[in-house]
Amino acid sequence: MKIVFASTPSQEEEINDLVGYIYSNIFPVYFTDEEICQFEKLRVLQPTEDFNTLKDAFQVMTSMRTLISILESTQLDEQYAAVFNKNVTILQEFGLFFPFEYEQFLETKCMRSMMLSVYSKADNELII
Repeated sequence: MKIVFASTPSQEEEINDLVGYIYSNIFPVYFTDEEICQFEKLRVLQPTEDFNTLKDAFQVMTSMRTLISILESTQLDEQYAAVFNKNVTILQEFGLFFPFEYEQFLETKCMRSMMLSVYSKADNELII
């Protein structure tokens, strides 16, 4: 007999927070607003269902955090390509659509260094 623990609501919430972080902090560095809007329509990184086990949810969270770490590094390098691709494969195994190649991020980071985006998180917020 094998005992399996189901994923928790807080893990599901954390996964949604990571997806939001990628849309507001990572994608605007590499893509235009029109492209990001298309990603939303294509449901990029949107979970299609709840994750069955605790292990599944942790693997998804770890893969997303790894991709974030790589894509936020100051200089993307070919040494990260294998780790990037491995984590993309893990996300796809769990039903998360992430149709990007590492090379796309290498090319676009150079072109989009200082552009503004409506998807970016505001640098300051007005508190009333």
